[in-house]
Amino acid sequence: MFTNNKLSKSIRLALAFGAASTLAFAGAATAQDENEEEEEARSERPERIQVVGSRIRTDGLDNATPIDIISAEIATEQGLNTLGELLRTATVASGSNQLISAMSVGSVTAGGAGAESISMRGLGSNRTLVLLNGRRAGPAGTRGQVAAFDMNALPVSAVERVEILKDGASSLYGSDAVAGVINIITKRGDESSINVSANQPLESGGETFRINGTWGKSFDRGSIRAVADYNLQTELQRGDRDHFKCGQRYVFSPETGEQVDPIDPRTGNFHCNDLPYGMWLWNAGAPNYTSLITGFDHTGYFANNPIPGYEQTQPGDIAAPEGWYPMGYSRESDGWLNSTHPFQEIQTMIPETEVTSVYFQGDYDLTNNVSMYGELLHSRRVTTINSYRQFWEPFIPAWIGLVDGWDGFVFLDPTAVTDHSGSETTIDYSRAVIGFEGAIGYWNWDVSYQRSVNRGEYRQKVILRDSLEMASDAIWGDPCEGEFSPISNRPCYAIDFFTPEYIFGDFDQGTRDFLFDNEMGKTIYKQDTLDAYMTGDLFDLPAGTLATAFGVSYQTDEIQDTPGDVTLAGNSWGMTSSGITAGKSNTKAVYAEIQAPLIRDVRFIEALDLTASARYTDVSTYGSGETYKVSANWTIGNGFRVRASRGTSFRSPALFELFLENQTGFFSQTQDPCWNWGERFDAGTLNPIVAANCAADGIPEDYALNFGSATSVSGGGAGLLEAETSVSEGIGLVWSSADNRFASSVDYYDVTIRDQISNVGGGNILSLCYNSENFATEPFCDQFDRNDGEAGNFNIIEVRGGYVNVAEQRIRGADFVFTYMDETPFGGVRVRLDHTVQFERSFLQFPTSTAIESTGRLGNPKHSGTLNIGLTRDSWRYNYAIRYTGKVSNDHLYNNGAFGTYRGEEVRFVASAPTTLYHTFSLNKEFNTGIDLTLGVNNLFDKKPPKASPSRAATVGNAMLYSQYDQLGRRIFMNLGYTF
Repeated sequence: MFTNNKLSKSIRLALAFGAASTLAFAGAATAQDENEEEEEARSERPERIQVVGSRIRTDGLDNATPIDIISAEIATEQGLNTLGELLRTATVASGSNQLISAMSVGSVTAGGAGAESISMRGLGSNRTLVLLNGRRAGPAGTRGQVAAFDMNALPVSAVERVEILKDGASSLYGSDAVAGVINIITKRGDESSINVSANQPLESGGETFRINGTWGKSFDRGSIRAVADYNLQTELQRGDRDHFKCGQRYVFSPETGEQVDPIDPRTGNFHCNDLPYGMWLWNAGAPNYTSLITGFDHTGYFANNPIPGYEQTQPGDIAAPEGWYPMGYSRESDGWLNSTHPFQEIQTMIPETEVTSVYFQGDYDLTNNVSMYGELLHSRRVTTINSYRQFWEPFIPAWIGLVDGWDGFVFLDPTAVTDHSGSETTIDYSRAVIGFEGAIGYWNWDVSYQRSVNRGEYRQKVILRDSLEMASDAIWGDPCEGEFSPISNRPCYAIDFFTPEYIFGDFDQGTRDFLFDNEMGKTIYKQDTLDAYMTGDLFDLPAGTLATAFGVSYQTDEIQDTPGDVTLAGNSWGMTSSGITAGKSNTKAVYAEIQAPLIRDVRFIEALDLTASARYTDVSTYGSGETYKVSANWTIGNGFRVRASRGTSFRSPALFELFLENQTGFFSQTQDPCWNWGERFDAGTLNPIVAANCAADGIPEDYALNFGSATSVSGGGAGLLEAETSVSEGIGLVWSSADNRFASSVDYYDVTIRDQISNVGGGNILSLCYNSENFATEPFCDQFDRNDGEAGNFNIIEVRGGYVNVAEQRIRGADFVFTYMDETPFGGVRVRLDHTVQFERSFLQFPTSTAIESTGRLGNPKHSGTLNIGLTRDSWRYNYAIRYTGKVSNDHLYNNGAFGTYRGEEVRFVASAPTTLYHTFSLNKEFNTGIDLTLGVNNLFDKKPPKASPSRAATVGNAMLYSQYDQLGRRIFMNLGYTF
């Protein structure tokens, strides 16, 4: 075993005080022991450690690239329950919208339902490398798009600290370290403990409970540690919080500032405009056509009030059964729409997630110079999501008399809601490591082998397409009794689609048995890595010792995602479908690093060191590439230090980007560039090239019909994709006071990714076609099918896309850190401020596109950060933390800013949020008996998420749904631990 008390003190100080000043404290810790160990220090070479960002072991933490060190104690102090929550306190995550479990509700996301990943700088989780004790943590998740480590897989109770390298490091760690590296360090030592914790919101729903135990033992030639952890996150339903319940239009008068939403006369309040249900009427020439939506009078309000219905006065007029009324055709009638439903109450906002984990690690000195080590992690996560959805079929002409009570020149399209929607995801993730390390003179070597295996199952509720179509065809007289659906093989059942009960989702058992099913898909991802490297000193230079590291790596990846039988058969109505995604790759790499002390002890240069690294990588599914990085570390004097770096990287395509098999999604017809193109051209909001191409394609200028969603099919780009390339640059200034009380740093970063892999489909392909100056020969125009215009139907049927190298992304910004620590008459005080400023976050979809600047938009604040204040007095610790997100707005995306029109009248929409702060307070008491108690309050002032207009922001109800905002509200947390 290789231990060093002086260095461990430095790390402890770094955790408390911040990595901005670790050089100062590393020196301070050494100085405290220098007198009593002076003689030993002269005769022995100092012990060295390895920190993320370099393979070379050094005797300090003064890296040439910026590193944040986050202590896992923050999780206890702030009531954080998962590793993902802990990492989202870092500024590398707070400036962009992150994938949290709540974001995976109701949509298909990378990693599947309940997955949590970190996207450093917002560059994507597959461009952020996660290490566990300096070695890769393999991907975890479900479905075809598995590429990142799931933060739920490792319990936070096993973590001692997290080192975050805020700089690209592909030349040392491989292609996915584009944005940076997260290195998770687990606990070691003899300490053993049992902990029980709870996090209880003051409103019910979203509670968290955890129990874990850890046991550690050191002996003469080694150590061993075991951790067992059980964590339960209970479900938060939409009905549990008022801010989720009612999704109002949320529009305001420009003159008075008052909300001017339509009023629902049944409640007397602003109308809740969530998911509508009713009878859709598609006009085919009815003279009295009033509205697309006709709703049923479930409460009897319309029958008792003068609400107009349908009257037949001439041929082709609409007639409806008693109780049906046109809705949503004027400001007043918008308030009559049936678009809120009891099923909303049970919709999952935070899924129930149960995680059971065990972790083992150990090391043993085989000889005085050779040690063996090993790690074993296994976790099981079960995530349950409940939801509701809208679905429709059949499409029946009312005038031919097939549906009792309905008449007129309209097509009947019953659109119902159902609570048969949701999923259960089970992930078993295992990771094993065995390795050997040793020393030959002043050289250290390390050889390790790692295998991670992810096995996931995802069960989901589906609506059977063949059953729905068969029941629809039966209305036309097709046979049903005694027949079976062609794919699902279910006995046909005659469904009465046109009753209020059916549309409300109150289905009889026969309908449920015929239409609804459950399916299960499976995902397996395996990763094997063999890594060997050596580090040591080459020779002495006038300014110090020239040190180096070099190594080799071999890695294999394999994925197989097999969707459920219904999806594979293309028989899931209205949901994403895909084929089997399967592929494998192997990656071979050789890398080297050198650290050269150039100058020592001259005017304005106490020290100047240069570090350079290079890597050659060969990927079987792509080819080979080289990357490099050069860093400089200049100690000026009087506590000032400058650090700078420039590096390149390439990211070879992920397996799902290569082999994703025919994934199907849906998008609105309004994304068609030719939708109502004449009006938009006259208003000056449409490119003349688009208008000319739409006319050339035979699309009428007033075409604005919507006969249902278009299908978007995307697949992998095997044989076509090349690697992404990037350049990362940074420069920073670090300062620490002579007495080590104050320290600060500022680091500028600039990252540009070229040939970024992007999934091009849906509206993007349509845009590329109709914006082309070579419309007649444009290849993208062959990638979609459109209806031929019969009955005015020019809707898009299907768009075929996939992954291509087309995009470019650039981010620029600066990180600021300020720290203060001192012993005062009141106790030990520590203060740390982390702040990040984004200057630019631009995305270029295509070379001919206009760059999209996201800085300051919703989910991408220009300013964000955290302030942590701690006071230690005797056996008490007091902690106060403020997490803040700067003001954001989407108003600049619209021609008239926040203003627009609703039913022809000017209104103000809300698509902005002010600076938002969340406060956390906790106190901790250590008892002599080994008991440790922490009590605290998270979201101290019960700050609700900002409200927005759903038409201009991602919301549930009117609450903004971005990872920076707290959805739970004020909650009390407790952690009770016993150390033995």
